[in-house]
Amino acid sequence: MAALRIVFALALGWLAASQAALAQEGTIKILLGYPAGASSDTLTRLVADKMRQSLNQPVIVENKAGAGGRIAAEALKNAAPDGKTLMMAPVAVISIFPNSFGNLRYDPFKDFAPLAHLANFQLGLAVSTQLPAKNLAEYVALVKKDPQTGFYASAAVGSLPHFFGVMFARSAGVNMTHVPYKGTADAMTALAAGQIGALSTVVSDLKTIQQSGKARVLAVSGAKRASALPDVPTFKEQGYDIEGYGWYAMWAPAGTPAPEIARLSQAAIAAIHSPDLQQRLETLGLEPTGYGPQELDRIQRADYAKWGPIIKASGFKPGG
Repeated sequence: MAALRIVFALALGWLAASQAALAQEGTIKILLGYPAGASSDTLTRLVADKMRQSLNQPVIVENKAGAGGRIAAEALKNAAPDGKTLMMAPVAVISIFPNSFGNLRYDPFKDFAPLAHLANFQLGLAVSTQLPAKNLAEYVALVKKDPQTGFYASAAVGSLPHFFGVMFARSAGVNMTHVPYKGTADAMTALAAGQIGALSTVVSDLKTIQQSGKARVLAVSGAKRASALPDVPTFKEQGYDIEGYGWYAMWAPAGTPAPEIARLSQAAIAAIHSPDLQQRLETLGLEPTGYGPQELDRIQRADYAKWGPIIKASGFKPGG
């Protein structure tokens, strides 16, 4: 009987070792719901290259662009939980869309296993140089006097910058009207031409337009100033008690074995901590983080709760 127990234990050990070995063979695919060339694509490819080296395993990026990242999320939900398919996505896919779309075909808290929180990015508010406002207080006074100056642009309706504008308006006690454009480039062109008074978008884009001399960045959304715009104060510095970050993180399908979660998480976090990658991220206006699965789970749930009331206040109608 003792011999049988030993044989059985050895067999179980061999099976576990075989499964672990199989998990480390083959190609890992990282899904991204945005096109090649975007900052999210650059981030994902940089991380994939580092993971390929540390895991000694092929790691590729598959761009499944469309529906603001929801197509990639649906694909991850339907993927086998074997550690071979992952997803890189921003906060919108996980914490914003569940509040704003009524018929999502995925549940980010049940269908996905958190791997790693990789980078934050700040938002900000810029105004056209045709407006006389030099700071937030002057801009708020201007909007109260002339509501037409309270029209602000973002890259899309239902986007994080759209909802951050709603958050600021509530904090400032003013009525602001959101004007969605077909992408950041169109919104920036309209601001530079003075066709709209203000723009809410990511800091990396605001840096570009401020350097052109055609817009003035009034505030950034972080707890501290953005490294890309060190001379621009935060909203809190100017007396408005609001804060908000966008972020990028990585997930696996729910049900992925815990050893695989640990292995892949460690590889992604090690990638984001490498000095050369951090230097590249700074040029993209991204702030490296490198948090593990538990902290990512906490952050995504906290942001879901945080943005829900803001989205409701915006009047955004849930879609399919």
